[in-house]
Amino acid sequence: MIDLTSPSFIADPYPTLAELRKEGKPVWHEPTGMFLAAGYKDANQVLRNRDLGRIFTPKEPSDQWEAFNWLHSDSILDSEPPKHTRLRSLVMKAFNPKMIEALRPEIERITDELLANAEQVLSEAGQFDLIADFAEPLPVKVIAHLLGFPDKDEHLLRPWSQAIVKMYEVSPSEADKDAAKLAGEEFASYVHELMLERKQNPGTDLISDLAAVEEAGEKLNTHELIATCVLLLNAGHEASVNGFGNGMVATLQNPEQLAKLKADPFGIAETAVDEFIRFDAPLHLFERTATTDTEVGGVTIGQGQKIASLLGSANRDSAIFENPDQLDLTRSPNPHIGFGAGIHFCIGAPLARLEMAISLPALMSKFPNLSLAKDPVRRPSFVLRGYEQVLVNAGQ
Repeated sequence: MIDLTSPSFIADPYPTLAELRKEGKPVWHEPTGMFLAAGYKDANQVLRNRDLGRIFTPKEPSDQWEAFNWLHSDSILDSEPPKHTRLRSLVMKAFNPKMIEALRPEIERITDELLANAEQVLSEAGQFDLIADFAEPLPVKVIAHLLGFPDKDEHLLRPWSQAIVKMYEVSPSEADKDAAKLAGEEFASYVHELMLERKQNPGTDLISDLAAVEEAGEKLNTHELIATCVLLLNAGHEASVNGFGNGMVATLQNPEQLAKLKADPFGIAETAVDEFIRFDAPLHLFERTATTDTEVGGVTIGQGQKIASLLGSANRDSAIFENPDQLDLTRSPNPHIGFGAGIHFCIGAPLARLEMAISLPALMSKFPNLSLAKDPVRRPSFVLRGYEQVLVNAGQ
C-alpha cells in the first residue's frame, strides 16, 4: 500500500506512481479512504465527470472552524453548480483575460526589482535563494497589487496562505490545524475590512471590481467576495511558486535542457512553462466525491465515496506523452492537466503562465550561468509539491 507521507515517496513519487498506473484502473487506498486515479484517461475523467462533485466537508467543531469553513464552502473551488456557475461567472467578469494582460507591465517591473535584489544578495553572500528571493515574492506581489493590498501588509499573505493550504495535505498535524484556524480568521477579517473600505472608496483594484460586479441581478455576498479573494491569493500563487521552483530545479539538473533554455530563453519560455507544470506538477492530488453511483475506468465509485485525480501521475502517462519521464522544454503539444480540467480548471492558470513566461527568460538573461549551490530542500508534502529552499549561484 502506498504511503503518501513517507519521505522517500515525497522525495521522488514517480516510480511508485508508474507502478500504480500499471493497474490500469482506479485503486482503492485504505489510508486515505478514497480511490486513486493514476492514469491520464481516468484522472482526466475524474476532473470532468459531472457525477463527481467537489464537496467540502466542514471541519468540526464548527464554532472553532467557522471562518475556515465558510472560506471554503463559499469559494468557487469547493462548490458545485448552480452555485459554482454563478460564482465563476461573476468572478470572471472582473478577473478576465483583459485584466490579466494589463498586469504585464507590473509583472515586468516586479521581476526587474526582484532580480536587482537577488543580484545584491548574490554580491554579498555569493548565492541567493531562488524560492525566497524570486519565485515566492513575485506572484504574491502580483496578487497583492491585483487585489489592492497595501505594500506594508504583503508579508502577511504568504504565511496565511501556507497555513490554510496545509489542510489539503494527507495528514495535517494538530499544530497545522490550529494554524489554519487562526489564519482563516485573520485573513477573512483583513479582507473584510478592505472590502468595506473599497465599497466606500472604490479603486481600480480587483476587490473594488468584485464588490461592484453584477450579472442578472446577482452579486457576490460578503462571504463569497472574501472567499474569492482568499482563493485568488492561495491558488494564484501556489502554482506559480511551486511550478517555477520544481521546473527550474529539474532544468538546472539537466545540462542538455539548461543549454537549450540559455540559448533561447524568450523563444521557448511558453513551452518551457507548460513543461515545468507537466514534468513535476505543483499540485498532485485533487479530490472529488460521487454524488451518485458512477463508473471510472471500469470501477464503480459508490455515492458518497471519494476518488482523487493524481495530476502528477497522469502527466507522466506514456499513453499520452512521448518519453514522459524526460524533461523537454520545447515539448509540443503538451496536453498536461497540471492546472486541472473541466469546470474547476484553475482560474489563475492564465496569470500563472504569464508570470512564469515573463520571469523565466528575465532570470536566465540576468543570470545565464545559473547553477545549484547545494541540494535543494523539498517541502515535506505530496499534495502541494514544491521546494522550501533552492540556493543558486551565478556561475562563471
